[in-house]
Amino acid sequence: MSKTLLAAAAAAVLTGALSLPAQAQNVAIVNGKPVPKARLDALEAQIKAQAARTGQPIPPEVQGQLREEIIAREVFMQEAQRRGLEASPDYRAKMELARQSVLIGELFADFQKNSPVTDAEAKAEYDKVIGSQAPAAGAKEFKARHILVEKEDEAKAVIAQIKKGAKFEDIAKKQSKDPGSGAQGGDLGWANPSGYVPEFADALGKLAKGQMTEAPVKSQFGWHVIRVDDVRDAKAPELPSFDAVKPQIVQQLQQQKLVQFQQDLRGKAKVE
Repeated sequence: MSKTLLAAAAAAVLTGALSLPAQAQNVAIVNGKPVPKARLDALEAQIKAQAARTGQPIPPEVQGQLREEIIAREVFMQEAQRRGLEASPDYRAKMELARQSVLIGELFADFQKNSPVTDAEAKAEYDKVIGSQAPAAGAKEFKARHILVEKEDEAKAVIAQIKKGAKFEDIAKKQSKDPGSGAQGGDLGWANPSGYVPEFADALGKLAKGQMTEAPVKSQFGWHVIRVDDVRDAKAPELPSFDAVKPQIVQQLQQQKLVQFQQDLRGKAKVE
């Protein structure tokens, strides 16, 4: 009798021990059907990936809501199956599109995993950008002022007044139609001529320090009277360090590689 009881007890303990891993693999049992923990893990990974892409943190309460979300999905899915919706043509068409999207996403993720952007590639791209923003040899920057009016006759009158002794700054404040610089006596600050419209830039480049245009300059904005207050060698803009912009560069190069991969596949495909 005692051996029988011991055997039964041992069997019960063994059965319980074997059932623990199975229970641990399930989130819950809904209407008798196990909901695997793998679904919860997959949803959690999806949310973390989305948060990483957007740079937004995951609120603490979301973690506790994931289990309820997985259970709710199982409840709704069981009801849809009970109604036979899986057999509908509309459902099958949508599932095929969803299957394609997921599989294509896996393809792109696999490509990016196996074709990472190297540090050398990122540094080369950084150096290229830096080089493109360096000023050309002999480039100049001008500290200029201008007075903008609507008609050529007005501009000629302004030039005549200044030549007779009127102050450029005073006329700019009273007559210039440029709302940005007019109140500042026509001051445009330091700039490279390439930053202005072609007609303005061409006239500006011909002036030396202290000179004013002898004739009005016409552009799409009206008629300009221009004076150069100072000239200096162009300076390279202050640019961030490689380490500061490396993540953005890597992301950009990853996207470029992926686009090229897609184009290559499309180009190789035989389409009839």
